[in-house]
Amino acid sequence: MAVHTTTASRPGPIPVQAGIGLRAPHYRELLEWRPPIGWLEVHSENYFGRGGAPLYFLEQLRAHYPLSLHGVGLSLGSTDPLNMEHLNSLKTLISRFEPGLVSEHLSWSSVGGRYMNDLLPLPYTVEALSHVSQRVARVQDYLGRQILIENVSSYLQYEESRIPEWEFLAEVAERTDCGILLDVNNVFVSATNHGFDARSYLRAIPAEVIGEIHLAGFSVNRFDQGELLIDTHSRPVAAEVWALYREAIALYGPIATLIEWDTDVPPLSVLLNEARKADQILERHVDQFLEPYDARVA
Repeated sequence: MAVHTTTASRPGPIPVQAGIGLRAPHYRELLEWRPPIGWLEVHSENYFGRGGAPLYFLEQLRAHYPLSLHGVGLSLGSTDPLNMEHLNSLKTLISRFEPGLVSEHLSWSSVGGRYMNDLLPLPYTVEALSHVSQRVARVQDYLGRQILIENVSSYLQYEESRIPEWEFLAEVAERTDCGILLDVNNVFVSATNHGFDARSYLRAIPAEVIGEIHLAGFSVNRFDQGELLIDTHSRPVAAEVWALYREAIALYGPIATLIEWDTDVPPLSVLLNEARKADQILERHVDQFLEPYDARVA
């Protein structure tokens, strides 16, 4: 399947609107219908190949929608050396598709060269802060651009942690000039699991460093000892997360917002309906900030 690369008609930066995650079941419908959605986001690693249907459809859709690349496999917090093959593939993808935003997670997923299918939280210590900040800076230098770092959901905490997660995240942004991808669902999930105040988390993150917001659905695992929320991306955004999102937008002003749905993927109409809900909230605060987030070159 031949792919023709051209940038002449490509849309510009990510708008301050709601977008959806691009998933394979919706490739053809999106391309044929072209619904009025603000932008699309893809998992970078799904497009590291040299050809095939995923790259073909991404190229076609990129001509009609702004694009964000969201990575899940760089393992920024690991003590393994940075995976330069992975970084090179990401840099090639960025050059080809010219995304408005590029993001990764504040997490680790590899040790000794072995990768786990999870985004594991860091111990929030001074040593970890220095380590991950150096790695974020190296990634930005290699890519020649700023990236956004996303907070992850967590289910256990390290006894060694001495820095609140929100302070740790904000300090990484301060030290490296990276941006923050604030996942409001992850804030709610972790706050519920660990008993901290989600609103205090929001207030600790400077509005000017937030380049994107994620919303998703969670599941509830029930045990004899209580409940644990799991960030499954398998259902609509919960009412409590919508409420926290309204508070975030009232606090920060409108920010480009993505609806994530990765498992039990529903019909496209369901995702578009969730995006419309986010757009309605954004529109109520549109006068606060009118310009899209402009990713700076690191």
